[in-house]
Parts: sequence; C-alpha cells; structure tokens
Amino acid sequence: MKPRLNPVSLETADAPTRELFDSMRPQARTMNVFRTFAHHPDLMRSWLGFGAYLLRSSTLEPRLRELVVLRVGWLCRSPYEWGQHVNLGRKFGVLDADLTRLTHGPDADGWSAAEAAALRATDELIERHTLGDATWADLTRHFSTKQVLDLIFLVGQYQLVAGALNALRVERDDGLDASELPFPVS
Repeated sequence: MKPRLNPVSLETADAPTRELFDSMRPQARTMNVFRTFAHHPDLMRSWLGFGAYLLRSSTLEPRLRELVVLRVGWLCRSPYEWGQHVNLGRKFGVLDADLTRLTHGPDADGWSAAEAAALRATDELIERHTLGDATWADLTRHFSTKQVLDLIFLVGQYQLVAGALNALRVERDDGLDASELPFPVS
C-alpha cells in the first residue's frame, strides 16, 4: 500500500524540522517512521523524549523490553514495528525461536515465568486495556513497582506507535526483507 504521508525529505525540510533531524542520531534521521512523523515537528519532539526513555532508560531489561514491543507489534499487526524490533531485539538476545514463540503468545512453551507474566500483561493491555487481578499479582511477583509502570507505559507507547504506523501506512525501511522475517500480514 502507498504511504498516506510521504516521508519528509532531509534535503527539503523546513528549518524547525532540520533542527529536529540534526538532534537525532544519523541512522534515525533516515528511518521512515521519523521522517513521516516529522510532518509535525512539535509533536515529534515531545514524543521522542518519552520514546527515548522507554527505549534506553527504562527499568526493564532490554531483552524483555524487546519481547514486549515485538508482541505489541504482532498483536497490532504492524509490519514496520515488528521488523524494526526484530533487528533491535536480536542485538539484545532475542532469538528466532523467541520470534516464533511470540506469535503464539505468553502460554507458548519456553518463556521464563517473568517473560510469560510480561507477555500476558501485554496481551491484556492490548485486548482489554487493563490488567486482571491475577496478572497484576503475577507481575508484582516478578517486577518492582517501577518496572510494572515502565511495562504498562511501554505497551501503551508502542500500541500508539503501531496504530500511527498502520494508519499512515509507513513503509518498511530498506534492509528489512519480509521474506526473512515472520510478521503480520495486513
């Protein structure tokens, strides 16, 4: 499908948008997600701070964070989010077997108890927009209060991003070959 908004060109961007791109890491400047969201530099600037905290500073261990983001991408049927985080997740120990398990959910064999609890919470937050008492109790057995809060906000953040990516029909970046990655089909 054709994107609903073409990514902003780095060469023709206006001054506020160029300033925003200049504040980003070089690799991020070329990604379709950022170049598409750059149609609204003020919104993007505010969103980047929150996203950066969740991606780089949260209390969650990086592998678990990526498993949760990937599950959100799968449940929201977002090929862009799934593909980006397959590559990122692999840097933090997410294996191909984990990717297959993620498509089956928290009850698939092979998850640790903490991973299953986090993935179950992810499913409930996406499907019901809340957590049941049993899931809450399970989370608090495995994670600190800060980690539970980071998990809840991580799911919400990436559900928002997946919805935006899907609604705007953001195209996957070069190097993400659909034939090599299992991902949701629209």
